Amino acid sequence: MSIEFLRPLFQNGVSVNRIGTNYPKSNVSFNGELTSDKFESNSTNRYTTEFYLRKAIQTNPKISKILNEVGVPVKLNMEQLNNLLNNHASDAKRIAEGIADNLPFSLKNKINLKAISDGAYLHDLGKALIPEEILNKNGKLDPFETEIMHRHSILGYELLKNSDIDKTTLNIVKNHHQNAKKTGYPFADKNFNADLNLQIVSIADKYSALTEKRAYKEALDEKTALTIIYKDVKDGKLHPFVFKALVNYVNKISAGVTTTY
Repeated sequence: MSIEFLRPLFQNGVSVNRIGTNYPKSNVSFNGELTSDKFESNSTNRYTTEFYLRKAIQTNPKISKILNEVGVPVKLNMEQLNNLLNNHASDAKRIAEGIADNLPFSLKNKINLKAISDGAYLHDLGKALIPEEILNKNGKLDPFETEIMHRHSILGYELLKNSDIDKTTLNIVKNHHQNAKKTGYPFADKNFNADLNLQIVSIADKYSALTEKRAYKEALDEKTALTIIYKDVKDGKLHPFVFKALVNYVNKISAGVTTTY
């Protein structure tokens, strides 16, 4: 959605106390203390350190451009990111691995488990650059705030694209809000394919989000969350075997059976 289309909504008084468009265009700031990278060189966590993220921002001008288009300064919130990694991202990773473990054998041979695991953990990395008042707003986002929030997936991709992460994982991070019907975001052209790896992480992300308490909503129970997700199957957005694997995983967790991964 074009930002020029959204700006009149604010100029005409529809929104007053909002993230405005008066941010300085080149304001780059980082909160929190910069710490050295203590992780092993082969650990996914090396992409989530402040050292790595600062370097990624400074060497990739497209990140600033994406934020400047919506009047948001480049401000890295490590406390916000660490909270996401320790909670939602870790939860989505466990769920994605559980879905993979419960797929039929014929489909297990078609997935990239490492990409699924890494992609699920890193999928919301771009939210470290989303203003906290939007990310944790106690209420529904207005159209302009939604446009800003929707940029987190492409921001995550830009933060990682110059690293040594494989293309499958990068695709997951960039398109985890897209689906087989191409009705999600960011924009998907005719060549886009929502493969099994992407669908697994996308639905793991959605199930985790539905079943956790957030500033703007209460946590949903398992049955309600699965009922909502089943609509994606009926709408052709999700492979039915991926949904069945999720159901099997949830049932096993409820019965105290853990995944083999």
